[in-house]
Amino acid sequence: MDALLTKTKIIKEAATEPKKKISGSETLLQCLVEENVKTIFGYPGGAIMPIYDALYSYADQLTHILVRHEQGAIHAAQGFARVSGEPGVVFATSGPGATNLVTGLADALIDSTPLVCITGQVFAHLLGTDAFQETDVINTTIPVTKWNVQVTEAKDIAPAIAKAFYIAKTGRPGPVLVDITKNAQNELIEEMEYKKCESIRTYKPKPVLQLSEIEAAAELINGAKRPYILAGQGILLSGACQELVAFSEKTGIPVANTLLGLGAIPADHPNYVGYLGMHGNYGPNVNTNECDVLIAIGMRFDDRVTGNVSKYARQAKIVHIDIDKAEINKIIKADVAVCADAKEALQSLTQKCKAGHHEAWISTFREFKKLEHEKVIRNELEAGGELRMSEVIHLLSELTNGEAIVVTDVGQHQMVTSRYYAYKKSRTNVTSGGAGTMGFALPAAMGAKVAKPKQQVIAVIGDGGYQMTIQELGTIMQYGIGVKILVLNNNFLGMVRQWQQLFHGKRYSFTEMQNPDFVKIAEAYSIKANKVTEREKLKDALKEMLEANSSYFLEVVVGKEDNVFPMVPAGAGVSEVMLEIPK
Repeated sequence: MDALLTKTKIIKEAATEPKKKISGSETLLQCLVEENVKTIFGYPGGAIMPIYDALYSYADQLTHILVRHEQGAIHAAQGFARVSGEPGVVFATSGPGATNLVTGLADALIDSTPLVCITGQVFAHLLGTDAFQETDVINTTIPVTKWNVQVTEAKDIAPAIAKAFYIAKTGRPGPVLVDITKNAQNELIEEMEYKKCESIRTYKPKPVLQLSEIEAAAELINGAKRPYILAGQGILLSGACQELVAFSEKTGIPVANTLLGLGAIPADHPNYVGYLGMHGNYGPNVNTNECDVLIAIGMRFDDRVTGNVSKYARQAKIVHIDIDKAEINKIIKADVAVCADAKEALQSLTQKCKAGHHEAWISTFREFKKLEHEKVIRNELEAGGELRMSEVIHLLSELTNGEAIVVTDVGQHQMVTSRYYAYKKSRTNVTSGGAGTMGFALPAAMGAKVAKPKQQVIAVIGDGGYQMTIQELGTIMQYGIGVKILVLNNNFLGMVRQWQQLFHGKRYSFTEMQNPDFVKIAEAYSIKANKVTEREKLKDALKEMLEANSSYFLEVVVGKEDNVFPMVPAGAGVSEVMLEIPK
């Protein structure tokens, strides 16, 4: 009896024993570990210092990459997320630290990239007083986040982080931001069990597939003579690449990709007909206005795809499949709207659609390809004279068999890469699409390499965009990140210059650039570097870059007035695409 009383007393004492207390900062880090985060990109400062102090003891669980600018942190996190499919995580301090994330947030929101950004904030009692480095980050970032929240008490950190990860990666992915005041970071609370968020009452990320919509779409497709698939990034985000191929192969329908959809179907697949958009392939643009049923999957009818909307696919019945209801009927009215996850929709649609063959229809794309080759491609790859961006990228594609992760910046080189790099695998095309953010590529390639260290990662950048985030060479040096950097240098802001040439009487207003010695800069950061100005040295230089075991910088000097064609001029319809400079 005495032994039983003693045991009961021990149990009661254990039950009443106070739980261990930890700071809000450590609570945050424990949450990240529970969410299986391994890598953080960030830059410390006063308002986030308690979190960084706690991070010191988590070195065996969380790897922190110290960037050289907060914009570099968020673009690196984007690159990480785009190739891994998992949310990229960013730390930044208050005030300018937080506002330096805005460009990346806007980029991630429009390109559906999952991010969780943690910003430090001044003490709660100082909010609204214009304290040192205080900025109203919540109202600043509302337009450029999927969700944001400010946390002023330590007890609210774990629920906010759980909700943040759930919102960032479910449905149409996007960036979220959690702003944590310094007092909440310092406050001690009882250690608690972390509960992942699995649902939010007012948030339904995955629409229920409606079979009536699938049946209506199948009826249109089964009766079509010239059906046409426009495949966007939604295919990649939902993991539906195999389903897209299966659907196309069963029905015999040709597939074109948007800029962010590149890699959704292998470039060498017989049903793949090319790249859509302002600088896309000729056939895919022209035949948009020739098809009778247009099936848009996981794409949002961006203006760079549609051109003049009043002239876009007026003859066609439109089937639009998208997980985001807000995108349906926003730009182009759908005859059949399927608001659903692309993978589920394609699986169901493939079952409902009849087997088909559209060889005669696909042959029209091949004829347009021959015309494009005659007017554009042959000249760009075989003409001689100055080195051209197109031949550099074409050779790069051949040397890597189209299997490298290629991260592009924004401008002519981006469009040339989209046309001449033959992507064979999903999640290997990383670029800034909707926002068109110059300076994106270098840090994004850095993040992509951290996520996929065993894969070849190549940043293709123009001389203008490269200099916007060139300081991240320091990050590459410090952490030994083996990214390959290929700068196509024409000493111009090339895309703007092309417009000035074609539409502004060759008035090159502030687009010519006097550049530094890029090779010396790379070498100053202990990065092996080379420069090519002659065609006969290009192949060996590219091979040396690709075979390097560490980071490598290669500058290729290309023609100053190298233009990108085809081109759909502003205000024109997609079938009015130009193949050359008007005579």
